[in-house]
This record gives sequence, C-alpha cells and structure tokens, in this order.
Amino acid sequence: MGGYLIYFAIIILVPLWAQMKVKGAYSKYSKIPSSTQMRGAEVARRILDENGLYNVGVEETRGHLTDHYDPRSKTVRLSATNYHGHSVAAAAIAAHEVGHAIQDNQDYAFLRFRHALVPVANLGSNFSWILIMIGFFAGLSGMVLLGIIFMAAAVVFQVITLPVEFNASNRAMDQVVSLGIIRNDEERETKKVLNAAALTYVAAAAVAVLELLRLILIYTGMTRSE
Repeated sequence: MGGYLIYFAIIILVPLWAQMKVKGAYSKYSKIPSSTQMRGAEVARRILDENGLYNVGVEETRGHLTDHYDPRSKTVRLSATNYHGHSVAAAAIAAHEVGHAIQDNQDYAFLRFRHALVPVANLGSNFSWILIMIGFFAGLSGMVLLGIIFMAAAVVFQVITLPVEFNASNRAMDQVVSLGIIRNDEERETKKVLNAAALTYVAAAAVAVLELLRLILIYTGMTRSE
C-alpha cells in the first residue's frame, strides 16, 4: 500500500512541480525587457534569416504558452505574449522554437525519428489503456502485453523528445548570444527560462517510464499466476 502511495505521489507531484517551475520562470522573466527590445517575432525572424531559412514563416497563435514549430507548414507559431513581447522570456521561447526549425532544415536525426514515431505514439496513447484494462479484467495476459507494447511506443516518443528539446535549447542559446540578441546577465536569465521549460519534458518522460514499469510488473504477476 505504501509503495502505491509513493508511486501516485510521484506521478502527480512531479509534473505539478515542473509546471510550477515553468510558470514561475516565465512569469518572472516575461516582466524583464531584453536590452535589445526586440519582439519575439523579430527574434524568430532574425535567427531564421541568419540561418537562410527565408521560407519559414513566423505567425501569432492563440493560447498561453502554445508556442511551437510546425514542420508541415514550415512555420514558427508564437503565442501573443511572446509574439509581441520584448522580454527575455519571449526572446528565449522564440529562439527555442526556431531551434526546431533549424533541426528540421538540417534533418536532425532525433527530430526525424520523433516525427516517424508520431502515428505509433498516438495509437499507443489512445488504445493502450483500453487493451490493458480489458485484458486485466478478463484475465487475458496476451491482451495486456499488447497494450504494454502500444504504451511502450508512446513512452519511447516521450523519451526521444528529450534530446530534441535540449538540442533546440542549446541551438537557441548559441543563436541569441552570437547574434547579440541577449547580452551580459540576460544569458543567465535566458538559460533559466529554457531549463525550466525542459523540466516539463523530463517530468513527462519520467512519469511515462514509471507507468510502463508498473504495468510490466503487473503483467509479470499475471503470467506467473496462469
């Protein structure tokens, strides 16, 4: 019983802690204007152009912290506060998303692998629990195993996301420093924003791996009792 309480505490509290770190860092550094006073959209456009990515667009998107790079339309999309804002946080997030565009242009191996996993990961996320629950209650260990295999694909997707995100952040730092978009103490502040954002991916991957291990233990127990 105690083990289950610890397990559920981890899968609930770790993501919450990561989200708090992100919101805290963003809230703090979105209030600090960058010395260059460049808007997030301008930061993105500058880095894209410096890397010859004139075909990649920069657009505003709805929502809060919904910033992303769309490889299908070759577009960096920034939420309103980061598109129009000229804060350290806006510059950091804009540069990070452009980092993904640079990865895409350079055919970065981990990004290509992650894109290839998307259909399988979506299938695993949608159907794994259905198979596992039916198999568990019906006593069908084979169905539980199939569900675990589907879930494993989703977990691999979560894990492979880590090097993709860390690499995008490293590229972002290199670009904003070399182009003079951030200066002096802003480098440390930018790293804090990027590191806080990375924690959400680390937390998600850790929880996914723990859940997969728990299900493997359940499956092992089922096969022993058959």
